[in-house]
Amino acid sequence: MTDRPLTLMAVHAHPDDEATGTGGVLARYAAEGIRTVLVTCTDGGCGDGPGGVKPGDPEHDPAAVALMRRQELEASCEVLKISDLEMLDYADSGMMGWPSNEAPGAFWQTPVEEGAARLAELMRHYRPDVVVTYDENGFYGHPDHIQAHRITMAALEMIEPDPKVYWTTMPRSMMGRFGEIMREFGEDMPEPDPAEAAEMAKIGLPDDEITTWVDTTAFSGQKFDALAAHASQGENIFFLRMGKERFGEFMGVETFVRVQDATGAALPENDLFAGLR
Repeated sequence: MTDRPLTLMAVHAHPDDEATGTGGVLARYAAEGIRTVLVTCTDGGCGDGPGGVKPGDPEHDPAAVALMRRQELEASCEVLKISDLEMLDYADSGMMGWPSNEAPGAFWQTPVEEGAARLAELMRHYRPDVVVTYDENGFYGHPDHIQAHRITMAALEMIEPDPKVYWTTMPRSMMGRFGEIMREFGEDMPEPDPAEAAEMAKIGLPDDEITTWVDTTAFSGQKFDALAAHASQGENIFFLRMGKERFGEFMGVETFVRVQDATGAALPENDLFAGLR
């Protein structure tokens, strides 16, 4: 036996992603005494600037945005009681098709082997028992999310022993309710064109393909507050408009697909650490 604490490592693309997809599990496992390590791959410089200034606007300063978002990320980590924050500090690539995808130093332009080698060093240092990241489409096709997936899976090939590995996802049943919730809070939702609708239909998974459902209801308040810490991006964080109580009703379970496991824990499971404790 070892006295080394059980460790969760979440690999995310931007500041605020940690709260959106995994804020509940990060808060829950921290409360259970598990070491929580967050790796954020980019600096978030393609986010909104002060006053909602958008990327591409002459007044948008990516370096200043990155500094502001780092401070917000640190505040979010404090809310979620994250043990360790590691930033790879690649330049934010922006949304797919933006000119920033091609910028020197952009995460999307970084050789996978380079990013994977840096991440593998962190894995050797922290020795995570569980690693969480995105699926091969980055959940919704963002280049930095896709790249985070790629470097994580490549880094895992470079280390041993093998941790349990999960990809974040969303049940299609909840995706169906999402449109209703947005309309409830007055969001104007034009009908997407057929190509957009086809892409949207690929987001998430049928409920019966989801392997892991983690109840984080008791930590939904922390998750909401962690999202709120990213105040500069509030215009892009729809969930904040729901209010804390409604947010807790809608966001009280986080779902994953288990893609690597040596424990033999039965599926479906309700604990990322099933078979490890």
